Amino acid sequence: MVRKLSRGGVLALGLAVLPLVAACSGGGGDKASGKGSEKSSPVAAVVAPAKVEVIAELTGCEVKIRTEAEELREGVCQTGDGDYLITTFPKDELKEVWLESASMYGGKYLVGPRWAVSAKPDVLKKLKVKVGGTIRDLSQPSAS
Repeated sequence: MVRKLSRGGVLALGLAVLPLVAACSGGGGDKASGKGSEKSSPVAAVVAPAKVEVIAELTGCEVKIRTEAEELREGVCQTGDGDYLITTFPKDELKEVWLESASMYGGKYLVGPRWAVSAKPDVLKKLKVKVGGTIRDLSQPSAS
């Protein structure tokens, strides 16, 4: 147990520093990309790290952890904008397996590196502005 907490602490520290490094990298807006039409906060310029509590804080929610497992963590958020579920994964491969399983239910998910958020589409749009990521429609066949 102590070993997991130590690794988790190191991971949390690394994830806490990642947005600062990325924000200072001078990657500025790419006006040529044509993606400037969507309103975005400075936070959304850097996609949220894969930690339930960090994503919850960025979205203005006091999260309640629902699942704590080796392959994923889930937290439930209830806000005035709507309810949503934040799921984080230790590896992107596990996230993709989870999304593939979720595709049998269809729906849209906000997805980032090693995390996914489940909510109604209008809530996902609001959350995307706060944490970044991509809205994926799992009711449509993937283009792979």
